[in-house]
Amino acid sequence: MRLPLLALLARGPAHGYELKQDLERLLGAAYPQPNIGQIYVTLSRLEKTGLIEGEEVEQSSRPNKKIYHLTDAGQEALRVWYEETADEPRLRDEFFMKLALAPQTGLADQIALINKQRRHYLNTMRTLSKLVTGENRDNRTARLLVEGAMLHLQADLDWLERCQEELEEPE
Repeated sequence: MRLPLLALLARGPAHGYELKQDLERLLGAAYPQPNIGQIYVTLSRLEKTGLIEGEEVEQSSRPNKKIYHLTDAGQEALRVWYEETADEPRLRDEFFMKLALAPQTGLADQIALINKQRRHYLNTMRTLSKLVTGENRDNRTARLLVEGAMLHLQADLDWLERCQEELEEPE
């Protein structure tokens, strides 16, 4: 949440609720909606680390609000973030660890684990499909997010198929 909030503040000053709304508009219902409390905690941490500065703004009929703006250090943190590549391949996959350890524990059947995970992925794909055709239909960013997630799920489904083929083959 830190770096996306910094990126939104790169456009200009904003308060926490505006940032929450901006994220919701940008990503649509496809992305887990940020909790306003989480946003304010993150803004407080960013301020303590000097990446943003907050300024109290008086309001006549409402409580004061705090407007945040990016510092030079915040700008630099964003530049570094955009220069970095995304995470490396998932070599520490929790499902694969379960699959690999199942025969040693005798507590789970590998094929049953694969089938359960496959059902989970297919249900997730159905849910994502509904998001693309629903309220996110006109939100290009949300559509791309969902499409990426679905492509990852399809790759995971293909990999599950490969695991099952390998495990069902006699050694």
